[in-house]
Amino acid sequence: MSSNTQASAPEQPLVIGQITSVYGVKGWVKLYSHTDPIEGVFKYSRWWLKTPSGWQAVELNRGRPQGRGLVASIKGYTDRDQVKAICGLDIYIEAKDLPKLDEGDYYWSQLEGLNVITKEGTLLGKVKQLMETGANDVLVVSACSGSHDREERLIPYVPDTYVLNVDLEQGNMLVDWDPNF
Repeated sequence: MSSNTQASAPEQPLVIGQITSVYGVKGWVKLYSHTDPIEGVFKYSRWWLKTPSGWQAVELNRGRPQGRGLVASIKGYTDRDQVKAICGLDIYIEAKDLPKLDEGDYYWSQLEGLNVITKEGTLLGKVKQLMETGANDVLVVSACSGSHDREERLIPYVPDTYVLNVDLEQGNMLVDWDPNF
């Protein structure tokens, strides 16, 4: 019998990885991690899985690097057939369980959805996602209701140069960017 529990949804679920496939015959799984470093997924002992029947809280038993990837054992899952049911599911944590950041530092999930407004007051759109590039991260800004036009923009996430202010409470990001670019 599994010790994992059906639970109400986490308050602020945040995806940190995915269970990709079965590993071995004793209930281990292969993981894909969105954390940096990738082993950071193991810092959270309680994971949430959104199953077809609702949210399920599970506990990490053990985890380790394996080759170029990661593998994990989840409490209550002891054989290959059990873990097949959770393969393909995203791994969530509660946003409140993330480590606190220094002033002026943000998690990508905090920036996604913010209104992007030029210093002249023009709404460019909303932050759809961020991309990691070699030099700096890049904001993908998609048009929204009331935006300057219907264009998608890529704006370098460079604080004090292009990103002048982030106001999480108001849901806005002030940028120095030409709306016609």
